[in-house]
Amino acid sequence: MNVLITGGTKGIGRATAEHFAARGGHVFLNYAHDDAAGRVALAAVNDAGGTGHLIKADIGASAEVARMAGMIASTVDHLDLIFHCALGTVQGKALDVSMADWNRAVQVSTLSVIDIVRECLPLLKRGSTVLGISSKGATHAVPNYAAVGAPKAFTESLFRYLAVELAPRGIRANVIAAGPVDTEAFRSMFPDGAAEQRLAAAAKANPSGRGLEIADIVSVIDFLASPGAQMLQGRVIFVDGGLYLQ
Repeated sequence: MNVLITGGTKGIGRATAEHFAARGGHVFLNYAHDDAAGRVALAAVNDAGGTGHLIKADIGASAEVARMAGMIASTVDHLDLIFHCALGTVQGKALDVSMADWNRAVQVSTLSVIDIVRECLPLLKRGSTVLGISSKGATHAVPNYAAVGAPKAFTESLFRYLAVELAPRGIRANVIAAGPVDTEAFRSMFPDGAAEQRLAAAAKANPSGRGLEIADIVSVIDFLASPGAQMLQGRVIFVDGGLYLQ
């Protein structure tokens, strides 16, 4: 499989990249800032059996997305999966976050998807999949999470529209909504020990008897990118062990 993952050098994105790399295809890892993390992720993808490609590009800028798509098109003739995992992490209450930070968060987390799909559309074929990522913050007011949660709600809505437009081409568009999971992004949103407290509380409250792991999310991504999910369109699939049912 040929895979593009935005925000692909850390956390859920990197784990997904390594998972699909084991199938021997091309894995394009987009990132914006951390060169060291990029090099480590690239080595991990290559060690897993894939052919990794690092693409440093600010997906919040249309010209950068076009450049990224051009680089991919010069290497492969199709993409089987686009996983939009990049996130504009801005901590704070809705009224405390500056408008510049709001605009940046929405651009990176959500609006960039339009550019990415539009520019990569010639590489998407019947059976290809486009996935986004969301969380509880899209539907609940999580403290200091406004500029992350609100764009995720926007993402969920946008993917419904994309699904309707892409379905006639045989391309699927869905969203993974993950429960609390231990990633660098999660820890940056809940600093000073709050992340550990939230993860421990979530694990204790989870009716499945344990906390969520990144591998749980990756396994669902694998299914959504498979032929078995061909009739799933425009859906938000929660992966949380039933935590949010209570």
